[in-house]
Amino acid sequence: MIHPKTCILPLLACMAISACAPTGSGTSGSGLDIQASAAGPASCSPTTAAQVAAGVRATNALRARSNLPPVTARRELSVAAAQHACDMAERGRMTHAGSRTSGPAQRVKAQGYAPRVTAENIAAGPFDIERVLAEWNNSPGHQANILISPVRHFGIGHAMGADGKTRYWAAVYAAPR
Repeated sequence: MIHPKTCILPLLACMAISACAPTGSGTSGSGLDIQASAAGPASCSPTTAAQVAAGVRATNALRARSNLPPVTARRELSVAAAQHACDMAERGRMTHAGSRTSGPAQRVKAQGYAPRVTAENIAAGPFDIERVLAEWNNSPGHQANILISPVRHFGIGHAMGADGKTRYWAAVYAAPR
């Protein structure tokens, strides 16, 4: 696990019922905004099947240990996550607020998903998917999002920042209406 003072891999978690807003549990990243790399042209691509499969495996492993039902992948959530990862990479900022959205609920609604609950984990750093998923699974704030009982669906997205070194990740957890 990364020592909190090193800040090598910034990670933020957000949970919301209808938007990314502060919660009493302290899991919200709302209002946090970290400059992680220079702004500029990012390398953005659709989420791969391997990325989704890795995310579903890691998420379900943690949920199984807590006797929660597994999640299944939803394309709409991966599209929303990938678009947000790209937006963060282009701005060089790790934040739950998008250029044109305030949080994950707006992004998944724009993809046609009607959420009852949304939560989002984000990260920025030079690490691959296995490292990011492991960090989220070992972080209490991120675990809180992964372990939201009604969550049934999952999506993940990734983009490379303009510096060619900083990877931006977004994972969305949701339950439909």
